[in-house]
Parts: sequence; structure tokens; C-alpha cells
Amino acid sequence: MINALSNRSAYPCLDQNIYLNQASLGLLSDETVNEMTEFLSTVARYGNLKMTDREEANFLNPLRGKVARLVQAKQKNIALVSSASEILSQIPELCKPRIRSNVILVSTDFPAITRPWLLKAKTSDFEVCFIHEVPETDLTNAIIEKVDSNTSVVCLSYVQFASGTQINVEKLSQHTKEVGAKLVIDITQAAGAVPISINDWAVDILVCSGYKWLGSHGGIAFGWFSDEILELDPPAIGWFGNENPFDMEATKLNLSKTAAKYTQSTLSYVSVVGLDVAIEQLLKIGVVEIMNHSDKLAEHLFAIIANSDWKAYRPTKSKGSSSHIVSLMHPSSHTIRRKFEYLSEEGLICGIRNDRLRVSISHYNDSNDIEQLGAYLLRE
Repeated sequence: MINALSNRSAYPCLDQNIYLNQASLGLLSDETVNEMTEFLSTVARYGNLKMTDREEANFLNPLRGKVARLVQAKQKNIALVSSASEILSQIPELCKPRIRSNVILVSTDFPAITRPWLLKAKTSDFEVCFIHEVPETDLTNAIIEKVDSNTSVVCLSYVQFASGTQINVEKLSQHTKEVGAKLVIDITQAAGAVPISINDWAVDILVCSGYKWLGSHGGIAFGWFSDEILELDPPAIGWFGNENPFDMEATKLNLSKTAAKYTQSTLSYVSVVGLDVAIEQLLKIGVVEIMNHSDKLAEHLFAIIANSDWKAYRPTKSKGSSSHIVSLMHPSSHTIRRKFEYLSEEGLICGIRNDRLRVSISHYNDSNDIEQLGAYLLRE
């Protein structure tokens, strides 16, 4: 028996359902919901009766510190924003690709990463170069093969949302650094599921949503900016990014010297509270332990389906695999859709991405969940 790492009773839906879909909308624990509800009931509903301007100006600092601990970064480089897309949409202007240079993307990456570049390319003289992911090939090497002296930017996800393929960022960053290209990494499908240390990567910008593996709700995300990028002004700013947000003199611009200048306006403070609690929970469990847990459960799943028509897009422990996102293929696309609908009817929630069954494994899952999934997959 492989037991869950966290208290399953803290996730009420697990009484009646098997949830293998953290990569989409993540579950929130009782503790997270209780703290969010407490804040809403005792602070938020009372406006400035319970939160002064000074308290609001400093409200994000505790969460910024938690994020810094999670990715082993300095707090001054951490920005809190309402969504990952809020930062990703500014990346083309921040990175300013050279004329007639190329920008490297992955064709099956999450659209929030690629679409700002496609829009920018309509009015700018650079080439978008898409790398196509192929099963059983090394995606990192495929990207590196396209990086040359004419590359301005490489922008992609650390873990691909549909396939679970994990990029070797440390290896890739060595090549981008050699040619002077900017490297932008979205860690939304990794942070909280696998350990991340900024110190190991020579990257320029990281972005991450808060409502998936981190265990909060929508309306909160974070970014990390290198010291070099931090010297630039954000392409889009709001009122909250000033050194003192409540300095309301409209004729002056006095942006924060830290990544706080990327916070544009009043955020969903309820979600801020939720993410603060959820990250603390992850830190207590230990992200390394969470990764090892998903390794064991993924191996258990592969053993169950070993002699069936179900095959993993990337088998566990193969180069570039991530055990917390398992993408399952079947010779029949009709079978995939039919099986997905059957699983949903039986209360086993996973996802379909790029015509494959996507199973995402979290710290609250146990071997019973995996065995139930395996039994349903093998059932005719």
C-alpha cells in the first residue's frame, strides 16, 4: 500500500471521487479554504475598517517570502500578479527580439506562452520557430539543436502540460547563455510537484500560476525576474507598482526597485491568503517527498497496464518524463474519448489533452486511486 502524503479527509471530494486532475483545476485543502473564508469573513468584507492603507501596501510580503522559499530565490526578484498570462503577455516587449532573429517555442505548449509571440510577430521582424514534440525523442535536445547565434529568445514550459515532458533547463540554459539568448520558463506544471532551485538555472524570467499544483484558487500567480531584467521597466504598469503604492501623485512615476513593480493593481486577496497557506503546506510535506511519491504511484500504474494497449507517452524514468503528469496513449482515439467519459461517470476525474488521457498525480493520491484507475482502463 502506498499511502497519501497528506490528510485525504482534508479534501472532501475524495470521499466519493478519485481525483487525478491537479494539472487542471487543483483541489484546495480544508485548511486553505478555512483561512480564505476566515479572511473574507473577518477582514475583506469590512473594507478599510479591518485593513489600513499601510497594511494593504505590505499585505503581499509574507506570500512573496513563501514563494522565495519554494523556488530558493531572493524575495526582491519575486512579483505577485493576478495570472501567469499577465506576465507572459509582456514577455515579447521585455525581451525585444533582434531584427530577423528567431524566437523558439514548442508547438504543443500551453497557448498563453505562444500567443503573445504570434501577435508580436505580426508587427515585428523576427521569426517564430516552433519545435514539434515527438514521443520517445529528447525534446530538450531538439530545442538545443535549433539554438544558434541568431536566436534571441527561447520561451517554453518546464513541464509540458499535455505530455508531462520535462525540459532539462540547466542544460538548455547553458546553450542559450552561450549565444546571448533570453530564456523564459513557465513552471506552472512543475512548482509544488518537483523541486525547483533558481540557483541551478541561468534563466531570465519564470512565471507560475497558483491554482494548480500549488493548491490555491484562481486570481493569483507569481513571476521571478533576473537582476538584469529587473533593471527594465515593465511594459505594462498599474497603480500598485510604485515604491509606495499609496503615493497617489499622478504626475510622478516612482516604481519599486524590486519585482513588486509588476503588481499592477488590487489582487484577489482571498486567493493571496489561500496560496500563502497552500505553499506552507507543500513546504511542510517537502517537495522532494511529493516528487518521490508520484514516482512510486506512476510506476504502480505502469505495472498495472503493462500488457494492455494503453502506453505512456513518456514511460516513467525515461529521459524527459515527469511522473506527476502521465499522458496515456491508445491505438483508438474513440476508445480514449469513451474511456474518459466512462471514468467521469464513475467519479474518477482526469483529463484529455492533445487526444491523450492525462493523469496527474498529487500528494493526496494513494495506490488505491491508481488501482481503481488501472481497473477501469483495463475493463472492456
